[in-house]
Amino acid sequence: MLKKLLGIVLALLLVFSAAALVTGCSKAEEPQAAAAAPAPAAEVKAAEAPAAPAAPAVDPVAEAALAYFAEKAEDNNMIAQDAFVEKVRNGEDLFILDIRQADVYAEGHIEGAYNAPWGPAIAESLDFLPDDQPVYVYCYSGQTAGQAVAALNVAGIPAKSVRYGWNLGISKVEGYEDVVSAAPNLFGESEGVKFDETVKAAVVDYFNNLKSDPNAPSNIIPAAKAKEMIDASEGDDLVVLSIRQAADFAANHIPGAINIPWAKGMQEAFSTLPKDVKIITYCYSGQTAGQAVAILRFLGYDAASLKSGMGTPVTAPSGWMNEGFPVVSN
Repeated sequence: MLKKLLGIVLALLLVFSAAALVTGCSKAEEPQAAAAAPAPAAEVKAAEAPAAPAAPAVDPVAEAALAYFAEKAEDNNMIAQDAFVEKVRNGEDLFILDIRQADVYAEGHIEGAYNAPWGPAIAESLDFLPDDQPVYVYCYSGQTAGQAVAALNVAGIPAKSVRYGWNLGISKVEGYEDVVSAAPNLFGESEGVKFDETVKAAVVDYFNNLKSDPNAPSNIIPAAKAKEMIDASEGDDLVVLSIRQAADFAANHIPGAINIPWAKGMQEAFSTLPKDVKIITYCYSGQTAGQAVAILRFLGYDAASLKSGMGTPVTAPSGWMNEGFPVVSN
């Protein structure tokens, strides 16, 4: 009997041990789901915050062009013809650039002047121009010199034009012959100017493409051609821009013209001008309009200046009013 009871007890112990082993193995082998660690608050905010907009790319050419009027010189980057001749007569150390054609330069020019005829030759001369002293530029009447001066300043060359150029200015100064020479003056070594290469390329392109518009070679439109273009215009395909002072504009201006007076900060109004039409720009004699045209073209506008502007006694018989074309007043 006792043996029978011991057998029953042993059997029960074996059953309970097997059950325990099965249960223990099941719990040990069951994969445990890993608890996800909460993301740090800073990471959550960074993921949810919208990406900051990329900063607009800076166009160095536009930046340099806009700075021309934002930092406009009090003398309009221009020197009176008599003051210029006096400087030469006094033996001042001047860097002078004659941009008339080579054959005219050879006939006689200001002593010490270098020659870079209007066009690609000016682009080729860039490396020989200083950036640490004024470069005095003269042409025939001052109008192409105005464009050259603005373009050179955009490149970083502190250029100034001689008012009314050679024909209307220098040659009218008493005793100017004393400072005239026929001896050529050749460029020396490169001045080593550190140009912004993008800006330099734009300036080179400017001088290399002055003949691209047959209606406005050298970006200058004769009054008769301008009148023809204005008469043919349908109103939204052409802009006539006066940069004369407001009082003078009110007294008389070309019919249909708008006015942005020549002044420091005038570039702020350029955004009102369309870029898909020709802009005929005029001043009094064409010289400051030449500067404005160069800057407008660097900003992407199709601008040209009116030859001799509205016209002055000095530019006669050239110029809108000198040639008898109509004007209106406010």
